Amino acid sequence: MTKAELIEEVSKVVEMTRKDSETIVETIFDSIVNSLHKGEKIEIRGFGSFRTRQRQPRVGRNPKTGSRVEVPSKRIPYFKPSKELRDLVNQGTQADHSTGGSEAEGPVMFADRNNFGS
Repeated sequence: MTKAELIEEVSKVVEMTRKDSETIVETIFDSIVNSLHKGEKIEIRGFGSFRTRQRQPRVGRNPKTGSRVEVPSKRIPYFKPSKELRDLVNQGTQADHSTGGSEAEGPVMFADRNNFGS
């Protein structure tokens, strides 16, 4: 799913204009990025958490020349899915593996859309 498809889905579910839905999606992404930039952890219960990890400096190799390259330490974003999300993603996969299928039947619903905003 692309960001445009996500915006379209939000627009349909909440019955808002595409422009308003785009603002909502962009605001969520901006908030996550800004919090990560500040070194904060974002926890969305039942979905997962975003945080940064410190990657240590290391010596790499230039693939073209084979020469050694010093790679400095840096922070990288990391997402850890919740148990609920992992269970939803894997729902029905045992049967899929035995029959050779690759996708679960029908969409997996994370939240009850009828209670949106309640």
